[in-house]
Amino acid sequence: MREVDGRSRVCGLLANPIEHTLSPFIHNHLTEKLGIDMVYVPFKVGQEGIKMAVQGAYALNILGLNVSVPYKEKVMDSLLEIDENAKKIGAVNTLVRIEEGYKGYNTDYLGLKKALESDGFFIKGKEVIVLGAGGAAKAVLHLCGLEEVKRVYVLNRTEERAKKVAQETNKNFQREFVIPMKCEEYKKLPQKEYLAIQTTSVGMYPNIEQAIIEEEDFYQKLSGAYDIVFNPTETKFMKNAKKANVKTANGLKMLLYQAIIAFELWTEQKVKEEIAEWVYNLLEEEFIKK
Repeated sequence: MREVDGRSRVCGLLANPIEHTLSPFIHNHLTEKLGIDMVYVPFKVGQEGIKMAVQGAYALNILGLNVSVPYKEKVMDSLLEIDENAKKIGAVNTLVRIEEGYKGYNTDYLGLKKALESDGFFIKGKEVIVLGAGGAAKAVLHLCGLEEVKRVYVLNRTEERAKKVAQETNKNFQREFVIPMKCEEYKKLPQKEYLAIQTTSVGMYPNIEQAIIEEEDFYQKLSGAYDIVFNPTETKFMKNAKKANVKTANGLKMLLYQAIIAFELWTEQKVKEEIAEWVYNLLEEEFIKK
C-alpha cells in the first residue's frame, strides 16, 4: 500500500458529477511511476460551492486542482491570476497554487493538439469543421487559431451560440476565419476533405446510438473524424465516419495529455512520452477493453 504522511502533497478535481472520473487513475499512476510524494483526490462540489471549494483548497494547502463540468467558466471569478490563453478561451480546467491563491490555466487545447498529432491529424493551414459550440468547442477553436487553420465551420443546433463563439474567436485572433452555421447547413459546404472535431456530449454513454449529424453525405465530405468523447470507445459519430472510409479517433488521448500538462504545471517535472504511453495502455486495459 502506498504510504501517505504529513509531507505528502495533495491535488484534486472539482466537478459534479464525479463518480466516473478517470483523473485519479491517471495522476496517481504518474506520481507512483515518477516517485513523487503526491496524491490526487476527486472532490464533488455542489452547485453554489465552487468559490468556497477554491478558498478551502487553498486553506488546506492543496497544491493544484483540475476543474471539470460544470465549473470551468464559473471558477474564473475565484482565481487570483488567469493565463492569457485561458482568458481568451473563457474557461479554466487547471489551478496552480501561487502566493495567496491560485492561477488558472486551460490545458484542454494543448492536450487536443498532442492527441491529434499522436493520432496523425495535422490541422495547420487546413479547413476544419467543429461540431458544437460549448466550452470544449472554445478550446478547439483557440487551437485552430494558434495553428493558423485556414477556415473553421462551427456547426451547432442553435445558430446563436455558434455565432457567439465564432465572433469571440475571430476577435481574439483578429481575422475572420470562423464561420457559424446550423448543423443542417453542412449541405452548403463545398465538397472538400475536412477534419471534423465533435465536441458535444451527443453519443456519450449511455446514449450511444446518437450522433449530432446522421446523414451519410456529411461524412463523405470528411478526411478525418475526431470525437472528444471516449466512452464508448467508438461513438456513433465515429461509426458513421468509418462507413464512409474516414479515419477516426476518440478523445482518450486528449484526456490523458491535458492531464499530463496539468501534472507538469503542478510538479515542474516533465513526463516523458514513454510514460504517457504506459499510462495510456493502462487506461485501455483497465477501463476501455472491459
